[in-house]
Amino acid sequence: MLQGKGLTLGVVESATGGLISHLITNVPGSSVYYKGSVTAYSNEVKAGVIGVTAETLDRYGAVSHQVAEEMAQGGRKLLAVDICLADTGIAGPDGATPEKPVGLFFLGISHRGGTFSRKHVFRGDREQNKRSAAETALAWLREYLTSL
Repeated sequence: MLQGKGLTLGVVESATGGLISHLITNVPGSSVYYKGSVTAYSNEVKAGVIGVTAETLDRYGAVSHQVAEEMAQGGRKLLAVDICLADTGIAGPDGATPEKPVGLFFLGISHRGGTFSRKHVFRGDREQNKRSAAETALAWLREYLTSL
């Protein structure tokens, strides 16, 4: 779909740790549209490389729709792509708070048509949560491309 629309793709991953990129590059010919990724696991990389503001991280926390959107926007600019996907979340088994449970993920997408986010709560173990987030991000990309 990306190739057919003449669009390029980049990814900024946090909690999925490169799994989205792995799934994309498993598709033969993906080098035509896929330009690369950044695994921004730490807040330092989210801010220093991707451009997420310290204010956003302090105010909302790394696992928030605001951070997912800033990651997608920053990645789109940094990677010079038409569309950028991003994720941030709590894969588990640790890291939860009363407000942010294990399995909470925010996905972001940025394109010239806008920047959007979606909240998901997955109910698996660490590996299952990462896999669910990656597959959900790619399904959302497919849905978004269909709407263009």
